[in-house]
Amino acid sequence: MGQHRQSTVVITGASSGVGLYAAKALAQRGWQVVMACRDVSKTEKAAQTLEMQPDSYTIMPIDLASLESVRQFVNTFRASGKSLDALVCNAAIYMPLLKEPLRSPEGYELSVATNHLGHFLLCSLMLEDLKNSSAPDRRLVILGTVTHNPDELGGKIPPRPDLGDLEGFKEGFKAPIAMIDGKTFEPVKAYKDSKVCNVLTMRELHRRYHEPTGITFSSLYPGCVADTPLFRNHYPLFQKLFPLFQKHITGGYVSQELAGERVAAVVADPEYNQSGVYWSWGNRQQKEGKSFVQKVSPEARDDEKAKQLWDLSEMIVGLA
Repeated sequence: MGQHRQSTVVITGASSGVGLYAAKALAQRGWQVVMACRDVSKTEKAAQTLEMQPDSYTIMPIDLASLESVRQFVNTFRASGKSLDALVCNAAIYMPLLKEPLRSPEGYELSVATNHLGHFLLCSLMLEDLKNSSAPDRRLVILGTVTHNPDELGGKIPPRPDLGDLEGFKEGFKAPIAMIDGKTFEPVKAYKDSKVCNVLTMRELHRRYHEPTGITFSSLYPGCVADTPLFRNHYPLFQKLFPLFQKHITGGYVSQELAGERVAAVVADPEYNQSGVYWSWGNRQQKEGKSFVQKVSPEARDDEKAKQLWDLSEMIVGLA
């Protein structure tokens, strides 16, 4: 991007895992990184542990489960006077052991509220900031996962994602409703559904806004980061065995650091300025493996469903 100005990126969920290492990688490339996280002190300690230069990052609080917190974050960012050149929607929660749904402050099922609704509102509000940037190459990147796609091996494991006809959203998505399709709560499916929503959102952002604004909208699956803190709410035995399985059986394992580098590349490198696409490095990691544009799941490429999801999400977050 421009030689005479420092580019600024907002990264959600930058206190640990892929988001933290993406923040480090972009800071090393000369970017000013806004680390958008729930726990400011935890994020500061994490940045210091990775020896990030103090003048390379700013920490701003956000709780993506809270729509009010998202709005407050946007106000705080704008008050800072910073220009926004890239937005990375990375934060996610995954709570596979729940028997009953947890709820956001506004009353929505927590994983969909955090992973989809919070990011949907953030993207919608910060589009204006991206439009106002003088940078010639502005990007909005949403993290994906192989589990969104039943056509891939990682997505074939049940329960499979299925948004149905969005009946849960049509009915307002508040108790007793806890699933987008309006059916019985299933925590793993709720996570997978939220990630389908992420891809649909990226594609609809591209359809609506790429041509008039020039902003690049994309998603990526950086590989299986099997030791990411995303799995902190899983069984301890799973947390121990899953990385070993991915390293020695499937060959899909990617370190948090490498995944962060891949996110940074999609944000900053010229070869990733293609909009409306989903980048992948494949399920089996090859040495010197190259990225490619991967076909997303049939549901995630359903343009009519993307439009419906957008309209319903706007109503739920209070934009319509």
